[in-house]
Amino acid sequence: MVSRVESAAATRRALLDAAAELLDIGGPDAVTLRAVGARAGVSRGAPYRHFPDKDSLLTTIAAGALDRLADQVEAVRADPRMPPTDRLHRALSALMTVGRRQPHLYRLMFASPVGDPAAIHAATRAAERAQDEFLAIVGDLVGAQHAGRFAALLLTSAHGITDMEVNGHLSADKWHATSEELVSTLVTMIDMQARPG
Repeated sequence: MVSRVESAAATRRALLDAAAELLDIGGPDAVTLRAVGARAGVSRGAPYRHFPDKDSLLTTIAAGALDRLADQVEAVRADPRMPPTDRLHRALSALMTVGRRQPHLYRLMFASPVGDPAAIHAATRAAERAQDEFLAIVGDLVGAQHAGRFAALLLTSAHGITDMEVNGHLSADKWHATSEELVSTLVTMIDMQARPG
């Protein structure tokens, strides 16, 4: 027999999955509590028992995505067989893959969190964790004292590359480079800058 706690957790998970699907299909405007409930196959009032409003639901989705990204980056960082430049390239690739496959979610992950305090706290914590994991990978290459500067350069560049690619402005015919080649160039430049002498 399923307990009330297990049933509530399953309903919450179904609501989050339904909301994530609607977000992917139509962006934030497609995510309403009524549409989420209908897609999840729950009662009309069920979404309101789990999320006080749409903003809190979207912020919860963003927090989950940031936690998954942090998990991926942590796994990359923990691989002792991979050189630091490869770890950095893989971490950036993980981020950019979200942007390519789920552009609405990607934008949501980097928007300021809104909604109820619990959702904002969870999203802020997840973003800090993802940032800390990324800073650690950058620090392995350039040293902890320079990690912030180089991480900011890499992230802003990766965001720009991803945005241009998703919007069709990064044609290999026009620029004679793929997004992967651009990221490799960035990582190589930073690696060369970080080396002594």
